[in-house]
Amino acid sequence: MKNIIILFLVIFQMANAAEKDSLISVNPFSKYHLFLEEEDDCDACGCSASGGSMGFASMLNSNFVGVRYFNQQYKSSDGLYSNSPWYKENFNTVQVWARVPVSENIQISALIPYHFHDKETSSGNKNIDGVGDVTVLAMYRLYQTHKDSTFFVHTLQMGGGIKMPTGKFNEVNSGSLNPSFQVGTGSWDYLLATEYILRRKQFGLNAMFNYVLKTENQKNYRFGNQFNYAGTFFYLYEKNDFSIVPQLGLAGEVYESNYQHSQKLKDTSGEILFGKLGFEVGKDRFSIGANAMLPIYQNLTGGNVEANYRWSINFNYSL
Repeated sequence: MKNIIILFLVIFQMANAAEKDSLISVNPFSKYHLFLEEEDDCDACGCSASGGSMGFASMLNSNFVGVRYFNQQYKSSDGLYSNSPWYKENFNTVQVWARVPVSENIQISALIPYHFHDKETSSGNKNIDGVGDVTVLAMYRLYQTHKDSTFFVHTLQMGGGIKMPTGKFNEVNSGSLNPSFQVGTGSWDYLLATEYILRRKQFGLNAMFNYVLKTENQKNYRFGNQFNYAGTFFYLYEKNDFSIVPQLGLAGEVYESNYQHSQKLKDTSGEILFGKLGFEVGKDRFSIGANAMLPIYQNLTGGNVEANYRWSINFNYSL
């Protein structure tokens, strides 16, 4: 497998919810934000790219540039016989991302992914790599309570974005056991996102929902629309210029059927629910984080694809 410097993305945004004394601190992370990653170019069963619910959290940075790496492990089988062999699939993604505010309530994020995947087949190992689909997303803060006027702090955000077909779509791979063995969808896809945050002092809960509308590509192939959701409990600890945020939660993805030449393809829909655990640590303007996800329940492509686990690491610089 190639050696690639690890790069990050996620677009997971949270409201300004630090205590009064931390707001006047020199800590660059004291204006605490949770970024909802609405970029989502995983398709069919979450395999071709980012995985719609991998945690997508940069809990400490408000305006930043960063890099992230994540790995997804799957296995697939044709399911024709009870003893049909299972083959391992290894999906790797490196992402460069940035977030820039354009007004008090509007933020724009952009990301560029690079994928390098490999899998076992009956005729030997197969590898693909290349730049993935570039995504641009805008989020608007609809509502936020004042932290000194209520027992809880509430924040509601909504937004949308677009995923451009900059990654290569290989029509041959679309007919394999896992049609998501791609570096791009070849289609223009559209994202709708909502995030709600409830917080009391250092404790909080983030709930996010996003929906990806897929379109048909030039090869007359369309990946099924995708719904992602997650709920994450977190705790923020800050002292001087040091911050740490442990996280624990659940995340899920639901995939509709794929279509080819307007015909629904059998066994291409599915759903999966993960348990997730992670943390992020910040010092001065730098932060590093990691998270892991294990499936609790799954039914992908008629049982012919199984997810094993996902994990990620990230490194960000606060602007």
